[in-house]
Amino acid sequence: MADTEILVIEDEEKIARVLELELTYEGYGVSKAHSGYDALELYRSQQWDLIILDIMLPEMSGIELLRRIRKNDQHTPILLLTAKDSTEDKVTGLDLGANDYITKPFEIEELLARIRAALRQIKNNEGQEDDGWLSFEDLKLNQSTREVYRGERFIELTPREFDLLVYFLNHKRQVLTRDQIMDAVWGFDYVGDTNVVDVYVRYLRKKIDSKDDDEIIHTVRGVGYVLKDPYETKK
Repeated sequence: MADTEILVIEDEEKIARVLELELTYEGYGVSKAHSGYDALELYRSQQWDLIILDIMLPEMSGIELLRRIRKNDQHTPILLLTAKDSTEDKVTGLDLGANDYITKPFEIEELLARIRAALRQIKNNEGQEDDGWLSFEDLKLNQSTREVYRGERFIELTPREFDLLVYFLNHKRQVLTRDQIMDAVWGFDYVGDTNVVDVYVRYLRKKIDSKDDDEIIHTVRGVGYVLKDPYETKK
């Protein structure tokens, strides 16, 4: 596997193929998706170092896909491609969290330069403080190695429990509705009992809380859940 994995979301197969060849030649790992729904499924299948996202997609627009990704992922650099020289598209994309944009037709050298700049920026932002770790109080989680610790205690989570905890850690002190959690962790197209959120929160609590630990995932009656210090609930 390449050190840098890029997801290319482009409905024009010829363009997607050219991008795949050029990026592979530069040493990047490349996966492709040609529609909004396929892209969302592929995006959720693993972690990506950068996403190249075409705005004009079948089934789901690139803008809507960007909005869904940014609901629980503020980290992955996203570079927009657009056939329109439209200020509105660019502004909307940047406001929703895109890192950069490039207008078709484009020179591959310029695209590669923008990719390098985006990767360099995210590396600079991470510095030495992160290395993939998310934390709250004495709970910490590594997104790369999928390790979870409460203090010195190692905690083994299922993939779904892990994704749920990542979502909470990325939204500390925010009251999250069950619908928000369902959409981010299970996907907007999940069909099943909405009580699944409550069930998995219960599973997660049993694993991250021991008799000596303070409870940090709190129920907000009639709304959902919030990750915060237990003493904050008394304020």
